[in-house]
Amino acid sequence: MARFPARFLLPLLAAALWAQPQASSSHSAPKAKSSLPESGAISQGVYHNRAFDFSYKLPFGWVDRTGDMQDDSADVFKSRVLLAIFERPPEASGDTINSAVVIAVELLPAGMSTAADYFESLAGLTTAKGFQAADEAQELSVGKVKLLRGDFTKPRGTLTMRQTSLVLVQRSQAISFTFIGGSEDEVNELIERLSFASRKPNR
Repeated sequence: MARFPARFLLPLLAAALWAQPQASSSHSAPKAKSSLPESGAISQGVYHNRAFDFSYKLPFGWVDRTGDMQDDSADVFKSRVLLAIFERPPEASGDTINSAVVIAVELLPAGMSTAADYFESLAGLTTAKGFQAADEAQELSVGKVKLLRGDFTKPRGTLTMRQTSLVLVQRSQAISFTFIGGSEDEVNELIERLSFASRKPNR
């Protein structure tokens, strides 16, 4: 199995942050010097990414921590967090799952060419963190765009953390959409906030 750079773990980091502090970074991410696209931007409560033709409507009152999860390491030229939002600040304690959405992009590692290839390793890393796969990965259509979806669960005391990851591959880049919530309905509601502009179907 191909080795993934450390930045690939960031979508999974959201799961660990629900009850742990998140250190802030005083450095902003530098402009990309590789084939990775720009990060996109939030405008009037909606995150827009023109490079991949998608948008995400932020839940009201959620906290944007995208800058905290970006850094100035060399790996930023291979992978990047595009959006990281939380229901409450990661450093704030609570007795419920801190719901989150983390979207990241990464250049496909050598030997990988499809969403299924990428998802296999993503699932392996997720289960290594103590999650259990709820079912086999399945295709999910968001508008005319087809993604690969996998659902995972993890007990947290008396609570159950639910994580759904969607994977899309375009132009030798993998985009992962990770949704964290305390129930299946909540996760599905978070997914429904994702939309893609009209575009040609995936090849």
